Amino acid sequence: MTLKDHKKHASLVRPQTGNFGRNEWAIVGAPCVNIKLLANDVIQALSTEYKCAYVDASHNDEVVSLPGRLAAGACLEYVDQQNYHQFSYTSVSPFDIKQQFLAADAVFVNGNHHQANAQVVVIHPNKMASLQKRVDQLTNVQLILLAEGVDDVFEFIKEALPNWQAIPTYSLNNTEAIIAFFKTQLTANKPALKGLVLAGGKSLRMGQDKGALKWHGAEQRLHIADMLAEFCSEVCISCRAEQKAGINTSYNLLEDTFTDLGPYGAILSAFRHDPNSAWLVVACDLPLLDRQSLQHLTINRDASAFATAFKNEEQGFPEPLITIWEPKSYPRLLAWLAQGYSCPRKVLINSDIKLIQPLDEIALTNVNTPEEMKEIISHLEGSKIQP
Repeated sequence: MTLKDHKKHASLVRPQTGNFGRNEWAIVGAPCVNIKLLANDVIQALSTEYKCAYVDASHNDEVVSLPGRLAAGACLEYVDQQNYHQFSYTSVSPFDIKQQFLAADAVFVNGNHHQANAQVVVIHPNKMASLQKRVDQLTNVQLILLAEGVDDVFEFIKEALPNWQAIPTYSLNNTEAIIAFFKTQLTANKPALKGLVLAGGKSLRMGQDKGALKWHGAEQRLHIADMLAEFCSEVCISCRAEQKAGINTSYNLLEDTFTDLGPYGAILSAFRHDPNSAWLVVACDLPLLDRQSLQHLTINRDASAFATAFKNEEQGFPEPLITIWEPKSYPRLLAWLAQGYSCPRKVLINSDIKLIQPLDEIALTNVNTPEEMKEIISHLEGSKIQP
């Protein structure tokens, strides 16, 4: 192997995030008080549907003393306040900061102090000089706002943004239009939905490959994949390396890259394949699952949650193996694995998810043993269910 053949880093698909989150806007060109007021109005309007976050900096000109036990030498202090939780650090890296914004759907940034992937430019006479100094930071301007008494864009902005006339431009006081703009952006940026059929288990209790059972005339893993195709932009069948030769090659096969972790590893493998899409994960041992149940799940999807799952009425817990896992759940799953946990249900129970009632509880019945298989065969023959 020559030096040119050597790769320093593994070839990984990186999540589409900015400095703080997937959807982030730096508001620049206005006094800080105006930026705070604008962010407050937008966040208040969006927070019923989306998880919003805000980024700013201290405006104290003097050196601020370390709070609490940080002054005594602690590197971290956590305070459980009555209405909120507060973490204080002595130091934090950009990677650490990004971890704190995993749940956020929209991050609004005071652009006078921090940068973001997208920008909102305010044309304000009092900040003209400050904005001119930051003109190189205007790499993805998506909205222009005119302060009160302003009816045109600065000339240097026109020069820096040749397409400035195509950028939506509103009055800074037109809060309704500004909120509508962000709602449109967040709707357009909703992660695509892909499907994953969990078929990589060893089926030890069944004694034969559960994914190859033909409940409805075709192998169950293919039957599930065909149903998912109606709701998903792409469908993959999760499998072990040794299974690939026995599965129809006209289907997308996704080999587990997180091995010996069961379904948990399959879900992580899917996110490793595409960390920017949501994954509708369905186990292959659900012979009574029907189109109506999948439609009910997708219609009620909450992309702002970590996941959308059915509630198991008998246990009261979420069903992890017929669940829509959002992209924001990927780093959370990895973090749980780092703490020694590999139970997807435990992650769901301890996360902010949307839990919905199934249309028919029997559709979520899974089959793991020959005895359970006989019962399902009798049920199918008796009811003549059409999937």
